[in-house]
Amino acid sequence: MKIALGVEYDGTRYHGWQRQKTLTLTVQEQVEDAIAKLTNHTVSITCAGRTDAGVHAYQQVVHFETDKQRDMHQWVLGINTNLPRDIRIVWLQHVADDFHARFSAAARYYRYEILNRWVKSAIYRDHVTTIFQTLDEGLMQQGAKYLVGQHDFSSFQAQGCQAKSPIKHIHSISITRSNDKITLDIIANAFLHHMVRNIVGTLIPVGRAEMPPEWVEDVLMKRDRKVAGVTAHPNGLFFMGVYYPEKFGLKSLEAFSPFSHAIEHRTG
Repeated sequence: MKIALGVEYDGTRYHGWQRQKTLTLTVQEQVEDAIAKLTNHTVSITCAGRTDAGVHAYQQVVHFETDKQRDMHQWVLGINTNLPRDIRIVWLQHVADDFHARFSAAARYYRYEILNRWVKSAIYRDHVTTIFQTLDEGLMQQGAKYLVGQHDFSSFQAQGCQAKSPIKHIHSISITRSNDKITLDIIANAFLHHMVRNIVGTLIPVGRAEMPPEWVEDVLMKRDRKVAGVTAHPNGLFFMGVYYPEKFGLKSLEAFSPFSHAIEHRTG
């Protein structure tokens, strides 16, 4: 029996999602150990997309297999009882045998949040990146438009990235402001290691008017990580969720609804 879960977590005190060989605190080990206490056997979970140290998630999607029978509420409440308070299972459902949290995903959705003011936040300090200089979100959006579509994103790929290809398709990038908060929403079929943080780090000089929006296209075309901006801090990054083809019946991300038609059309 295959089960999918939606996992929400605050990544502040974790060394990323993936379980490590060393004695390092990770989200994966916490979730696997919590599930194993209900199944009474070792559990290995597969996620839709690994997150780095300090990165948060609203709906990380994972799956695991077991022969134990429980109803949805028993699973969710039982697992959450065994989890620390900064990790929660927010939904659970049985899925078809051919479902795979990673390989069945048609698109992933990330959000990056910037606090654009001259004083850091006492409340949200671990959940935003603070930029003291004034940013023009309109200029950032103009620069971001060059990244939409299918491209070679080598300029935004971290050294040591294990992806088989740097070619990815970005469906949408939206940059908005609400008072002192700038939010970047980006949806793509898949992401390279540090891709979102490197995109943000490249758009920030554009927002400061230090570089023109057209510079982003030049960076993209050069396919060289050295010419792009710095890697933005992880604490402003959120894994928002995953879109799966309708055949799986997995309504894991209501926020995807404005983009579902376009993505469904591309993925068949």
